[in-house]
Amino acid sequence: MDTIVTIVMISAAAPIIGSLIGVLKKPSEGFMFTMLSFAAGVMMAISFLELIPESINYSSELVSILGIISGSLVMYAVDRLIPHTHPEFCDHSQECSLKKTSIYLIFGIFLHNFPEGMAIAIGTVSQTKISLIIALAIAIHNIPEGICTSAPYYHCTGDRLKSFLVSSVTAVPILLGFIAAYYIFKNISMVLIGYLIAFTAGIMIFICVDELIPTSSRKVTNHGTIFPFIIGTLFVMLLEML
Repeated sequence: MDTIVTIVMISAAAPIIGSLIGVLKKPSEGFMFTMLSFAAGVMMAISFLELIPESINYSSELVSILGIISGSLVMYAVDRLIPHTHPEFCDHSQECSLKKTSIYLIFGIFLHNFPEGMAIAIGTVSQTKISLIIALAIAIHNIPEGICTSAPYYHCTGDRLKSFLVSSVTAVPILLGFIAAYYIFKNISMVLIGYLIAFTAGIMIFICVDELIPTSSRKVTNHGTIFPFIIGTLFVMLLEML
């Protein structure tokens, strides 16, 4: 149980840490987008080396395919229907000049974080270690998002404490998604578990391809995103050897 608590704390801490940084001192863009590339490598490796094979073991190739498609389509629908703050939009002098816009963007992040909490919980069905790696990867990419929600709100209002608290609320749906998924999985069939694991892989692959890789590639030059991505992939492989 202690390990599960640690996983939950890690997953919820990222938006809070990012929100704190956003109202104090923003890190360099190079570091921030390098971390996004590293997180993409971790997520892709987990999806293809861990989640998809595990899904097939619990169910079948067809169920796994349906799960991946479903997960990616759900994230696509969420991304189309709900505004989502991407880290490249941290030029607060233009995009985030209005308080109303800042609140709208925070609301978008809030809703996006629920399926990420579910993804972390699904990893516990397979192995606690996988769930911990997923939590770390999602945490790494949620820190820049926390920065990009608290900083513009602070820029608009000048209220550091309120900006931190409003932005930190985006951690709540991660916890709710985790709790909901973790307890639901105790009462479902192995086939459905296999489907949900593949569903999680679809979510994570979509996040990588739609957000993490394009964002880091636009901001880091001279192939600076390739090696962090590879290191993230190798990181997962090395952990499997432990």
